[in-house]
Amino acid sequence: MHAMKVGIIGCGNISPAYFNASKTFRILDVVACADVNMDAATARAEEFGVRALTVDALLADPEITAVINLTIPKAHAAVTLAALNAGKHVHGEKPLAVTREEGKAILDTAKAKNLHVSCAPDTFLGAGLQTCRKLIDDGWIGTPCGGSAIMLGHGPEAWHPNPAFFYQQGAGPMFDMGPYYITALVHLLGPVKRVAANTGRAYEQRLATCKEHYGERLPVEVPTHLAGSLEFHNGAIVTVTISFDVWWPGTKNPIAIMGTNGSIQVPDPNSFGGTVQYYRGGMEGWMDVPLTHGYADNMRSIGLADLAYALQTGRPHRCNADMAYHVLDVMHAFEDSSISGRHIELESTCVQPAPLPVGLEHGMLDE
Repeated sequence: MHAMKVGIIGCGNISPAYFNASKTFRILDVVACADVNMDAATARAEEFGVRALTVDALLADPEITAVINLTIPKAHAAVTLAALNAGKHVHGEKPLAVTREEGKAILDTAKAKNLHVSCAPDTFLGAGLQTCRKLIDDGWIGTPCGGSAIMLGHGPEAWHPNPAFFYQQGAGPMFDMGPYYITALVHLLGPVKRVAANTGRAYEQRLATCKEHYGERLPVEVPTHLAGSLEFHNGAIVTVTISFDVWWPGTKNPIAIMGTNGSIQVPDPNSFGGTVQYYRGGMEGWMDVPLTHGYADNMRSIGLADLAYALQTGRPHRCNADMAYHVLDVMHAFEDSSISGRHIELESTCVQPAPLPVGLEHGMLDE
């Protein structure tokens, strides 16, 4: 298989994880990077031994087949559409877009140009969530019927160097962290049928205490505490709480999936590894389950590697745009339900992504 030439647009905090993890996969070859801040692009280019280009030059480069879009959420749709219109496949950071309309435009453009779009999070391709998927598929918990997903914290303004955007449209805890949790649930259970939720916010402004913006007041434009219930097409009902408003120490297993024969505790979906636990009636307590799959380290870019394999073999890719749009639709449904005071029936759906095979060689995604 030949390597796909890749360019990265957006050279901020998350970009080193992509530069580093992409080296794991011989099917990927990152050759260039770009940013609206040319100094940032030059610094990353020197750090990782690639070319620094302007965004327009990167999109015009005929050598580059695919783009990794690591811009801020408000720019995701514009950059992805520009890359598609330049004839590039795209793997983007989450969320796919800010609005449903932007998301649909990405789906339509990719289809019209016969190009592929994948979208973070690709953490569900890691060892932890793949192990959980295998337990469910192999019948360890029987028929999934319930569950919970909890992401609680007090926001990123104490540590992130650019915290303001977390409280702007397209972000907040749901659009920042929700994609990890909703995507993990869709991976484990399939698509969502309907949503019932309440949303709110505890603060009109947030006080930044990071060193870069210490003492600044950050306006809050979005809900920062969201609680709801997801009903899946397979019949499972999962409660979800996501918040930047509370003080909570966290837990290593923030997701639980409960079935007719047993339950599993799922590791942090913002990670690739973690501890998987299993319980059924008659056991004295939770049992740790050995991880059945590889890729337990930080493997951001594994989603693009999966897309590259899919292009060369003809199979579907797992982090596909249909699933990313369905996750976007589910996230919007929380606020829609809260405002309307009713269940929201999802108009979108997707195919549950295929699990990874067991026993893959490191750096490969197909047998």
